[in-house]
Amino acid sequence: MRVGFRGWKKWFTFPVLLASAWLRLPANAQDDAASWVTETQDASVQLVSDQFKFTEGPTADTGGNVYFTDQPSNRISLWKTDGTVVDFLSPAGRSNGLYFALDGKLIACADESNQMWEIGSDGSHRILLEGFEGKRLNGPNDVWLDSNGTIYFTDPYYQRPWWTHQKPELAKQSIYKADRDGSNIVCVDDALVKPNGIVGDSSKRIIFVADIGDGKTYKYQIGSDGSLLDREVFCRRGSDGMTLDKAGNVFLTGSDGVYVYNARGEPIQTIRVPESWTANVCLGGEDRRTLFITAMDSVYTIRVKYPGVGSK
Repeated sequence: MRVGFRGWKKWFTFPVLLASAWLRLPANAQDDAASWVTETQDASVQLVSDQFKFTEGPTADTGGNVYFTDQPSNRISLWKTDGTVVDFLSPAGRSNGLYFALDGKLIACADESNQMWEIGSDGSHRILLEGFEGKRLNGPNDVWLDSNGTIYFTDPYYQRPWWTHQKPELAKQSIYKADRDGSNIVCVDDALVKPNGIVGDSSKRIIFVADIGDGKTYKYQIGSDGSLLDREVFCRRGSDGMTLDKAGNVFLTGSDGVYVYNARGEPIQTIRVPESWTANVCLGGEDRRTLFITAMDSVYTIRVKYPGVGSK
């Protein structure tokens, strides 16, 4: 039986800044490779499954299989490249955002106890970190790993029904980095309203972070010491989650669809999704050209032109 979002929506608070009208293609857009990212301009998403409560955090392994979370159900599921969906781990620490490290371990924002986890292929886990300067993290939300193993994650505050505390210990909602083993945690930006989606390109030494509370997505340069430098507004749209393709296009999520921007921060396509909210995206499949979309109680796919960053 399909489980609707109504019973869960009090768990997730989304700023009204993202509830905007559909983006339109620029007036001078031409019907060429720069004008849209799906295989055909009128391509539509395909439903994979609607047997969830609220899906999030998709990330692809080296084979293109996609792991994603269903936070209200406290589980991580696995979409295989043959199209089947199976359970991977339950309970799963109320995991939200996920990302694979180069060693094959799954890094998870496990906000049941405000922690970052490392999960093995057998489902075993260890806690990498759970606080900053002696205070409890707000609730790690989304994560990206640099090719050198540095972990970057966003830490907004969304009150969860499974918490016993009713307010954050940290005064600011920030972006952090840590070494691969969870040590040496550092705040790399605390000047955002509510940081959420995050993704980067190790080869270009850039990282994107969405401030969903201020309706903006920022672009940073990654410094030699891992710091985030030269922050600039990439586009005036926040995002719950995001991904990148090899052409430099950035895929953002939010109200009613996936919004695609080229490397210059210009909107080039909106991929419509028949749900009121899209939470996150990644590029999976054997050729990494299947856009996997987590949206409310459902997950969808659509084929795109370019593979994801980091794929062979």
